[in-house]
Amino acid sequence: MTKFRGCIDIHSGQVKQIVGGTLKEDDAQVTESTKENFVSTKPSSYYADLYRKNGISGCHVIKLGSNPANDEAAKLACKTWPYNLQVGGGITIDNALEWLDEHKASHVILTSWLFSSAEDGSKKFDWEKLKRVSSLVGKNRLIVDLSCRTVVENDLPKWVVAMNKWQLLTASSLSSEFLAEVGEYCDEFLIHAADVEGLCNGIDEQLVSKLGEWCPPGFEGKIVYAGGAKSTRDLELVRRLSDGKVDLTYGSALDIFGGKLVMFEDLVEWNKHI
Repeated sequence: MTKFRGCIDIHSGQVKQIVGGTLKEDDAQVTESTKENFVSTKPSSYYADLYRKNGISGCHVIKLGSNPANDEAAKLACKTWPYNLQVGGGITIDNALEWLDEHKASHVILTSWLFSSAEDGSKKFDWEKLKRVSSLVGKNRLIVDLSCRTVVENDLPKWVVAMNKWQLLTASSLSSEFLAEVGEYCDEFLIHAADVEGLCNGIDEQLVSKLGEWCPPGFEGKIVYAGGAKSTRDLELVRRLSDGKVDLTYGSALDIFGGKLVMFEDLVEWNKHI
């Protein structure tokens, strides 16, 4: 059954909400093109403790960029709620075990590292990398981020996996077959709809419906959708569209992130009654 999942997005060491398509490669400073919806005055530990106290499980911590302050903020969140938070952003086979064993994340989330350059210059999903990291950390501790952007071909949408802060489209698109193959080596999927992320204009209903249709056996409740949620009623909408197979996270619309459209306590109540 569809439930609310929490998020802690970290940029330049601070918890923020950023419009997904505006974040560029270099995060040393906020550029004119970067649109910030919210910059918290509270540390990452505040949000980790809030989720802990309210029993909101399966929350993800995403480090947006290579700023060392992001690592420190993510470590603080994991220290606050050990072995319960999922950490992504800059995760590779070289540091995955460190985040799991030393910094006490429950899962690591991989995306850009899983792609390699093809001869034609495109970025293609590297199955050998996926197999190696899955073998190293264990399938049950690995989440694959397949966040995407919408591309229309022949008047039909397809959702192309995007990497490097959603700026670079890869050669992979979401489908039943692709999710099933990747699912052989991971425990969950995290999927941001980058084109609507941070806009509070509503979820990508077509994508959510397709995720329910494409959900591999055993992944019910293990696909987390993010992007555009603007109402508590979106939980019921996602439940209906995905037949309860997809979970939902909220960002800029949520009151704990400066939003005025969704109350955190209402989401907590939803989870209590599913």
